[in-house]
Amino acid sequence: MSGHAHPHAGHVHAPSPGADRGKLAFALSLIVGFMLVEVAAGLVAGSVALLSDAAHMVTDAGSIALALTAARLAARPVSAGFTFGLKRAEILSAQLNGAALLVLAAVLAWESLGRLGGGGPDVEGAVVVVVGALGALVNVAAAWSLARAERRSLNLEGARQHLLADLYGSLAAIVGGLVVLLAGVREADPIAALVVVALMLRSGWSLVRASSRVLLEAAPKGLDTEAIGRALCSHPGIVEVHDLHVWELTTDFPALSAHVLVAPGDDCHGRRVELERVLRERFSIAHTTLQVDHEHRDELLNLS
Repeated sequence: MSGHAHPHAGHVHAPSPGADRGKLAFALSLIVGFMLVEVAAGLVAGSVALLSDAAHMVTDAGSIALALTAARLAARPVSAGFTFGLKRAEILSAQLNGAALLVLAAVLAWESLGRLGGGGPDVEGAVVVVVGALGALVNVAAAWSLARAERRSLNLEGARQHLLADLYGSLAAIVGGLVVLLAGVREADPIAALVVVALMLRSGWSLVRASSRVLLEAAPKGLDTEAIGRALCSHPGIVEVHDLHVWELTTDFPALSAHVLVAPGDDCHGRRVELERVLRERFSIAHTTLQVDHEHRDELLNLS
């Protein structure tokens, strides 16, 4: 029997994690600048909606700074200690951003429910509307910057979800401020904040769930492991495929490993190259580790 293990198949030159650092830095500068304005305005206006939006902007700034740091780490070359580099730094960043959204949502929900009970100062509706409108413009500009990113990653998605939640917060603050200004209904402000809380919970849970799938090495969404196994088994000359594993190292970086058996006397190297082509062209999996061996007829139970 001759065995062949091949750890790397194909080379895909996608944009590097460092390609979008400039866009993250631009978004960070916008958010930090306006955050200071919104904190002051929220205190002056007595608006929990503005203060909740400003508090969320603090996490926006933290999330973008974290994403920027993770992008720098992920762009580092591989080393003897980190043979895949630090690509999963971006996944950890996305999970921390998702968890931060959930924690902040809980804090803001508590404050908003307290305001609904009649507590808190009067709300200056006009200030809320003006600052909310400016905040919406800032968030649109920052989110647009990230939307122009050259690649898709959970890291960038985490920062973008923070910005979108903050955009919704600004819009909710505008609506709440208008209701307070025109109808004098104070409860509109905390209700607007609760709307933002609901959106933050949805975004935060989505990020935590998606990043957890990567960290737990679940099969990537959109890739059917059983279909991949059938495609390999049905390829000419293949006797059996087992120990098939498909996972995702980081966003858009699927990997596969498998043990393949071919008929005695068959060309193991040739079959491996053929299977790599199938995986690359049909399933967009370029990083594969295939061990191809000859069948032992006296030991193998053929499951085909």
